[in-house]
Amino acid sequence: MAKPVHSMIRVLDEARSLDFYKRAFGLEIAERIAFPDFALIYLRHPSSPFELELTVNFDRTEPYVLGDGYGHLAVVVDDVAAEHARFEREHLAPGPLRDFKHEGRTLAQFFFATDPDGYKIEVIQKGGRFA
Repeated sequence: MAKPVHSMIRVLDEARSLDFYKRAFGLEIAERIAFPDFALIYLRHPSSPFELELTVNFDRTEPYVLGDGYGHLAVVVDDVAAEHARFEREHLAPGPLRDFKHEGRTLAQFFFATDPDGYKIEVIQKGGRFA
C-alpha cells in the first residue's frame, strides 16, 4: 500500500519561503540536502509526518509560472477564525474567511493564503471530513 510522504514545489527565494512557511504554518526544516545546482528542503510540522519539499534551483532568476493546473495544498487548524486573524496580524494577506455549504450544510470553513511564489494554501477548520 502506498503512503503519501511529501509534495514538492519549486521556489525562487529559499529564505523568503522558509520564513513564510514557518510563520504561517509552523513548518520547520526536517532536512536540507544541497547539490551543486539545487537544494531540496523538507519541511515538517510536529503534528504530521507528511512533508512539503521545497526545491530551489540556484541558477533560477525568474519566478516560476504556475500555469492553470496547480490547485492548492491544504492544512487543518483548530480555530480557523483565530488563524485568519493571526494571518492578518502577521501581514500574511489571507483571503476572505468562507463558509462553504452544500444543500444547506456546512462542508468546510476556510480561507486561502498565498506563499511568496504564488502557491495557494487552503486553511480549513478542523472537523467533519477534515479531522
